[in-house]
Amino acid sequence: MTDQTTDTLMGAAPRATHRPPKTEFLVYFGIIFLATLPLAVLTWALHAIKQGGMPEKGPVARAWSQARIITPMIFSA
Repeated sequence: MTDQTTDTLMGAAPRATHRPPKTEFLVYFGIIFLATLPLAVLTWALHAIKQGGMPEKGPVARAWSQARIITPMIFSA
């Protein structure tokens, strides 16, 4: 028997290069970021009131991370 899992030179797919985001992606990202910002502010304020202190992530960081999660889902669908 031959081990064909170690033969990576033949038939290897070319590596994907990192490309800057396209304009369409940035437009969707901006729309989603602006849509999630009010809810992130509300969640942040409720957490600050409930816990009696400031959460470690601010509302902009929360909205930014949500937009970073949601936008690629749209483009991969």
